[in-house]
Amino acid sequence: MKRASLRLRLALWLLLPLSVFVAICGYLNWRNAAEVADYVQDHDLLSSAKVLSDRLIWEGDDVQASVPPSALSLFVSPERDRVFLGVTGANGELLAGSPDFPLPAVRKPEGVDRAQWYDTHFAGVPLRAVVTTRAMYEAGGARDITIAVGKTEGSRDHMLRTLWWPSMEYLLIALVLAIALAVAALTLELRPIVRLSQQLAQRDPLHLDLVVDPAALHSELRPVADTINRFVGQLKAHSEAQRRFIADAAHQLRTPLAMQASQIEFARYTRQHRGEWDTRRADMDAMWVAMQTSNRRLVDVTNKLLLLAQAEHGDAHTRLERVDLSAVALRCVEQLAALADRRRIDLGLEATPCAVVLAQPALLDALTGNLLDNALRYTQEGGRVTVGVRELEGGAVELTVEDNGPGIAPEVRERVFERFYRVAQDTEGTGLGLAIVREIARAFDANVDLAANPREASGLLVTVLFPPAGPAEKAA
Repeated sequence: MKRASLRLRLALWLLLPLSVFVAICGYLNWRNAAEVADYVQDHDLLSSAKVLSDRLIWEGDDVQASVPPSALSLFVSPERDRVFLGVTGANGELLAGSPDFPLPAVRKPEGVDRAQWYDTHFAGVPLRAVVTTRAMYEAGGARDITIAVGKTEGSRDHMLRTLWWPSMEYLLIALVLAIALAVAALTLELRPIVRLSQQLAQRDPLHLDLVVDPAALHSELRPVADTINRFVGQLKAHSEAQRRFIADAAHQLRTPLAMQASQIEFARYTRQHRGEWDTRRADMDAMWVAMQTSNRRLVDVTNKLLLLAQAEHGDAHTRLERVDLSAVALRCVEQLAALADRRRIDLGLEATPCAVVLAQPALLDALTGNLLDNALRYTQEGGRVTVGVRELEGGAVELTVEDNGPGIAPEVRERVFERFYRVAQDTEGTGLGLAIVREIARAFDANVDLAANPREASGLLVTVLFPPAGPAEKAA
């Protein structure tokens, strides 16, 4: 799925919370403005009702109410609000105002003014109204006079808009400016990434000399630059290792191939000169022996190269199984017993039963077989080679191969793990055995160590330490 623009996504992340913030602020401002407008309207209504209350007078035995212009002047507004009032006596008789002016169903007067505000409808329009009561005293007692004043809400709504909309305009302008500045800032601040992309795109993929300068990037992007540099460095090291490997392999394969070519040419020459067959028979026999040796070496080098490539593959450290190393060591000893007999080498095995390690069975066979084959090839006739497998405290497993051969000098023990490096040139081999051992050990998170054989006057001790395989059933 194609991802949206980073600039757009970051702008949206900024827009969403800002929009919510503006909406909340707008709502709170509207509530505050509504409270102010309601307060002003209710205050004007009560003031008008009090003015009317002050105009109640006795005329004989009746109370009369007059509506002065000052009582209604409070409601003059550009919105032309309509004002309604009703003044009724204790018996419900109309003293002034509109007949049938609606009063609240339940009277709940509040405060010293004994006033009650309510919303109602009259003459087909919604009203905000207030009702209050005044007591008129006479010789026979007191009469309660009810005064109600109502007004349409045009001026109140106008005041609400006047109070609310300017602050809302400022919030919206601030929101638009914030988004515009955010987009501009993101465009400017993302320029280092754009330049980095252009720099990578212009590089020749065959030249791995790319180095990204972290100082040119923001602090948050410097880990990305460091990761790219490390990755390019690993690619470069891997590429150089491949080049060396190909060059070494070509060098090692060139000799047997050249020998086979010359031997084939000699065979063709002999076939063309059949009359000299008897005199060349011995040469032909030697040629076939040499060709067989050359072919065997070629096959051996090819197999070792394929095995090394398999050990270096990225999947070598995955899909590991629980394998009994003791059984693997026993199998390798049985397979190479014939070689040990031919060289009259005392080959032995000292193994703990069921020493389980995490490995790929085929590669573990190759690791053990290469160590044992190396020891048998470089140990003199009549020598001793012993393979050991034991489980250490904590679950780690140790594989050892020791001999009493010439050993390896300390100064070259690290070099023997290089590909095609051979200590003795007079011994048949490819120089890949220990390189394969190290690569396979790395795939299994194991460590390989070379040391002098402490139990012999001379010789070599190779130790491979495998990490614990973890709790589980022992492998068969």
